[in-house]
Amino acid sequence: MRVEPSKGAGTMAEEEQGSVDAMNRVTTPFGPKATADEVLDGVDLGNKTFVVTGGASGIGRETVLALARRGARVVVGARNPDAATAAFSTDVSEHDMDVSVRQLDVSDPASINRFIEGWQGSLDAFVANAGIMALPARELDVHGWELQLATNYLGHFALARGFRPALASSGGRVVVLSSTAHLRAAFDFTDPQYRDRPYDRWNAYSQSKTADVLLAAGIASRWSDDGISANALMPGWITTNLQRHLDEGTLRAMGAMDESGNRIEQSFFKSPAQGAATSVLLAASPLVADVTGKYFEDNQESEVVESGEGRSTGVARYAVDPDNAERLWELGSRALM
Repeated sequence: MRVEPSKGAGTMAEEEQGSVDAMNRVTTPFGPKATADEVLDGVDLGNKTFVVTGGASGIGRETVLALARRGARVVVGARNPDAATAAFSTDVSEHDMDVSVRQLDVSDPASINRFIEGWQGSLDAFVANAGIMALPARELDVHGWELQLATNYLGHFALARGFRPALASSGGRVVVLSSTAHLRAAFDFTDPQYRDRPYDRWNAYSQSKTADVLLAAGIASRWSDDGISANALMPGWITTNLQRHLDEGTLRAMGAMDESGNRIEQSFFKSPAQGAATSVLLAASPLVADVTGKYFEDNQESEVVESGEGRSTGVARYAVDPDNAERLWELGSRALM
């Protein structure tokens, strides 16, 4: 006779497992409002090379500056290289930092190929930072992929594959920026491009951010023998150019703008320098040198949760599921053939 556990026993077992999981999660001494410079204080990055996509503004720019201040060579991928070069000119000249800019549009396969083909030498970390959010209407890239998914996931997948030899030569790291939005939507393998279902800009963004977590999970699983690690992260709530597609009505509904058109930053918002902290932690800190296949927020490894409904923290189990990561890898590989 099989004895089924009582509801109370099951709840106790789940609580015990949760306690074990919490004890095993990676922690660091840095809090939610730590800056990128504080995370890298005392870390020498001389002779190390990093690539940061979308590094000309916002979180990306603070990531670049924090790495360069520690002596790293940083290559910035930017859609408008002239504007990006100008954005760094004062910092580079005043502080003798090694920051260079190359043209890169992560939604354009030709631009991605040029960026990869022009690469020479090893690579210590690739930071997949560029992204777009909440496009009002459905747009497609040359592969027929919905543009948020193509930009946030597929372009970075192509870049990571191209950089694999350079990363392997140095035991490099891949850092993928995701979002708490991933908790709102699993990846829809039946219709990821919204061909048969109505396009929803927030669902599309959320799906693309789930894909970003799965990208890190796939790299961690497939490339571990190369010495390559990969982790994803949620940078926090930050006012940046990422919100450029949001109209004033949407911003007001989110509590991010008052009736006079002034932006409102809630107490839990971070500055771009604070938002870049988890990025540089995963890209360059010795504290997480051997960590791979994880999701971080506020400079700590996140809890894996069964459902994102009603939550704003944690990583959804579907976003770190190995089978989902493998399916998405194959889907992305077919698109890039």
